[in-house]
Parts: sequence; structure tokens; C-alpha cells
Amino acid sequence: MTLGDEKYVLLTTYRRDGTPVASPVWVVPLAAGRIGIETSSGSGKAKRLAHTSNVTVQPCGLRGAVKAGTEPVEATAALVSGSDLVDIRQKIHAKYGFITKITALLNKIAGVVKRKRIPYGDCGVIITPR
Repeated sequence: MTLGDEKYVLLTTYRRDGTPVASPVWVVPLAAGRIGIETSSGSGKAKRLAHTSNVTVQPCGLRGAVKAGTEPVEATAALVSGSDLVDIRQKIHAKYGFITKITALLNKIAGVVKRKRIPYGDCGVIITPR
């Protein structure tokens, strides 16, 4: 099974001071062994990726507990938009189905409650394992 076939992977990005920040994310396979995720341009992931493209990915569960017997994979990540984002978004909707609509709704509700609306899934990330 490849990383793109996993239901969740733990994406670890790095702050400017080098502190790792891990987040479980949905993932889809792309061409040439790459994988794609969808995120918000206002998310911490996107902000951290804007200053460093170095990441690690590792298969995990819903809450980020890594799968036994797996090792982190060093990779390079790039923020994308346009046709690359559309491709990633279509694959995510095909793989995860109705739950994508529920998470978008929950994001909208949270934005209203917190009075801080962050766009949902307006940015793609292509991850290339090294």
C-alpha cells in the first residue's frame, strides 16, 4: 500500500524555529508517486509551508496515532492552486465522499461562532517523497 492509498497520513511541517507540528490529513495519490492534500490558505500548515518545503509524512489514524511498523518519509511539499487544486479536490471528494461536505459545513459554523472565517480547502499541497 502506498501513502496515497492510506486514509490518513500524519503531515509534519516545521515552524521557523524548527519546531515540528504534526497534523493528520486526508491524502490522495497523484502521478509519479506524489500525494496531494487540501487545506486552507489561512491554516498553520499553509503558513509554515510558505517558508519551508521540508515535511515528513507517515501513515496514521484519525487522531494522528502513527501506524505500527511504519517510518516517517522525508518529503518536499509545494502549495498549489488552479488546475492542480481542482485535481486534488476532485480526488478527495471521490475518495472520502459525503464526509467532505460535513467537514466544510462544520468549518463554516466554527467560523461564524469564532467570528474568524478561514477559507475551507482553497489551497492544495503536492507532496513529493524524497
